[in-house]
Amino acid sequence: MLKGLGNIAGIMKQAQEFGGKMQGIQEQLKQVKVTGAAGGGLIEVDVNGQGEALAVRIDASLLEKQEKEMIEDLLPAAINDALGKAKQRQAEAMQEITGGLNLPGLEGLMPGGNA
Repeated sequence: MLKGLGNIAGIMKQAQEFGGKMQGIQEQLKQVKVTGAAGGGLIEVDVNGQGEALAVRIDASLLEKQEKEMIEDLLPAAINDALGKAKQRQAEAMQEITGGLNLPGLEGLMPGGNA
């Protein structure tokens, strides 16, 4: 029976270490910047590795021509492109701390991940 307690203590220690690594990865992802684009670069969106929007750039030609509908179409595409790149960075970070193991459910632990 006492052997089981030792195993639980070991598991708890590993969980704490994993939690610390997760926190470190999240801090690193805050510093990562990825750019999504649409319309051949007419609209660009920067997000960090956690999927938080940092900046939006709209080519002046769209504004000059008052291309409201095109901007409305391109902006979500650029955002989705940037978010896809951020999710890829999150997946790469998770692989680093799990040693490449595919552990179901862990992607939901990252901000912006699928829960």
